Amino acid sequence: MTDSIRAAMAATNSLFNSDVFGKGNIDAFDRIYTTNARILPPDAAMITGRLAIKKFWKDFIAAAHAKSVILETLEATLAGDSIIEIGKATLTVQSPGQEAAQADVKYVVCWRQEDGAWKWDLDIWNASA
Repeated sequence: MTDSIRAAMAATNSLFNSDVFGKGNIDAFDRIYTTNARILPPDAAMITGRLAIKKFWKDFIAAAHAKSVILETLEATLAGDSIIEIGKATLTVQSPGQEAAQADVKYVVCWRQEDGAWKWDLDIWNASA
């Protein structure tokens, strides 16, 4: 995998934290997920399509009082016209009047190119044991 692909992945993962969680910019998902992306949240049905994914994350961030998420790529492998990324994330939440708390998750993202950019096409995560 080239350094430019790794840099593009890092920039997209950073955008997830800085724009979505940091600024509440749900429209940033246009630059993160492919149009027909799918997410497989824990203990929930699969969600298909960027519009439905935006709604999921908007609702999740509000309900969880999510403040930030830091993604860390542990492994990324080219697989034909895709990249398979395995990583870990630290999610910070803080309900009103409460101390901030962190949750650790592990994830797998299948990346595909769309409109000349590498984006998340399939995203699955669950709690780290």
